[in-house]
Amino acid sequence: MNHKSRRQFIAGSALLGISAATATAAETAPAAAGGEKKNDALPKLLHHVFFWLKNPESEEDRAKLIAGIKKLGAIKTVRAIHVGVPASTEKRDVVESSYHVSELLCFDDVEGQNAYQVDPLHVKFVEECSGLWSKVVVYDVLAA
Repeated sequence: MNHKSRRQFIAGSALLGISAATATAAETAPAAAGGEKKNDALPKLLHHVFFWLKNPESEEDRAKLIAGIKKLGAIKTVRAIHVGVPASTEKRDVVESSYHVSELLCFDDVEGQNAYQVDPLHVKFVEECSGLWSKVVVYDVLAA
């Protein structure tokens, strides 16, 4: 599978995951023409970040990174946060599970995500935790 297809799959999976998680908490408007449901409560921008640890065997490093990520939920423009690790799902060619920790943040719009990037809590997180990871991959997904 080429990188573009894998990226599209991961980005689409992130959108589906957050949609499923938030759909139960949000009210769904009556179906629009064509049978599509409209849900204005869902976030418009998803910021999905995958981290590869320098020391993947270190439970202490993983715990420190997860704790640091969870603090990002306090940033004003963050509407929802999900922090996780690879699931023990079926191993398939399309499943990327080589990362160690993932964060999925939801924003109302691009401006909210831009404000997050320069927020003092995010800057502090990068300063305190960047030494823990060897690689970071970000997927920013805007609702179509």
